[in-house]
Amino acid sequence: MKLLTTFTRLTAAAILLGGLSACGDDVGKVSLGLFTTKDVIIDARQDPKIAGVTCHISRVEANLSLADPSDMSISCRQTGPITAKDIANIDRSKNGEIVFKQSLSILFKTLKVRRIYDADNQTLLYLSYSTKETEGSHKHALSTVPLYGTDAWVESGVPIEKAEGL
Repeated sequence: MKLLTTFTRLTAAAILLGGLSACGDDVGKVSLGLFTTKDVIIDARQDPKIAGVTCHISRVEANLSLADPSDMSISCRQTGPITAKDIANIDRSKNGEIVFKQSLSILFKTLKVRRIYDADNQTLLYLSYSTKETEGSHKHALSTVPLYGTDAWVESGVPIEKAEGL
């Protein structure tokens, strides 16, 4: 009886989490086959501090399954203007900052995307990773958005603060 109650709670949690993940900015959904409940979901997420950057994240959604949803891919591109003021307003430490996070499963896995600024190369790095170890490894993927050609690009040796008079 206790096992049945636990299974019922896990099933309800899976349905709830599956429903919540569908509330995002889904731009694509590809079935992995006729006899599976697994799909590849593609979400579009705009950087909350740099409106000119959009990241597309693909991940496996396995409704009613205890399958490992840690595999993901990320691709971020410039989709609008990026200014020096945008760059001045982000965390430029080596750790960067989390810009997105989403629960992946009833097993307490979370997908996080962290933005890190590479000042030497004037490039934004977007690192996606899962918070739980899978088969001895934390799954992760990386995408970059170079600032060259944007209003945020500064000539070598000129700090961002001085480039825009911030």
